[in-house]
Amino acid sequence: MSDQPAATRITWLGHSTVLITMGETSILTDPMLRGRTAHLRRRLRVLDEDWPASLDAILISHLHLDHFDLPTLRRLGKHIPLFVPVGAGAWLSRRGFTNVQELPVGAESIVERVSVTAVPARHSGRRFPFGPTAETIGFVLRGSQTIYFAGDTDLFDEMGSLDVDLDIALIPVWGWGRSLGTGHLNPARAAEALQLLRPRVAIPIHWGTLHPYGTAIRDKGFLVNPPLEFGRLAHTSAPSVEVRIIQPGESIVIEH
Repeated sequence: MSDQPAATRITWLGHSTVLITMGETSILTDPMLRGRTAHLRRRLRVLDEDWPASLDAILISHLHLDHFDLPTLRRLGKHIPLFVPVGAGAWLSRRGFTNVQELPVGAESIVERVSVTAVPARHSGRRFPFGPTAETIGFVLRGSQTIYFAGDTDLFDEMGSLDVDLDIALIPVWGWGRSLGTGHLNPARAAEALQLLRPRVAIPIHWGTLHPYGTAIRDKGFLVNPPLEFGRLAHTSAPSVEVRIIQPGESIVIEH
């Protein structure tokens, strides 16, 4: 842990990919930095500077293609420490990744001076179409500040006990299409989650980045409206929480 309180830099690279920098420690979540995966296209082009120059660890919440992109992971480097849900470790090791640690719910590991704890999530863990099934998790990071990264999840009762003093919640508010399946937070349910989490700052993620091929030509509402609706609802349901909306590629610094 840091001896001196320090600011945290949050850089949202789109969808569920967030670069979290606390002091000299850099941690990346659910990397998906290519222009496409399967039938999904990236709305905004990835620039060279979007690829982190150095990382201390990568966190993987689950095995879905839009959160667990093998080409992105290979480009970032096969020797970077990877923290993954139970059921994903052997599959990654067989693909040449040399520093993989499975974290069951409740398990903690240390990255430099930041602790990383796996926490529950409610979402399918199967990798379609032919991949394995692993658990689905979120993460709580404790360093100079305490951060909750939800990954992909629906509401669950234990959200209220993830941490008694969250500084930042990185919370999904949509997905990649015009509608959502089960196991996701929409703006209303994400705003409800803030009542359980009680963070100081909430940053909506998992919106406005990926879309199926052929969509988003005329109807762009599902790419831009979810965080605005989330912010409006959160103002009513959790008025003590500061909602900070940023665009893919943007960074904000949150002081202690």
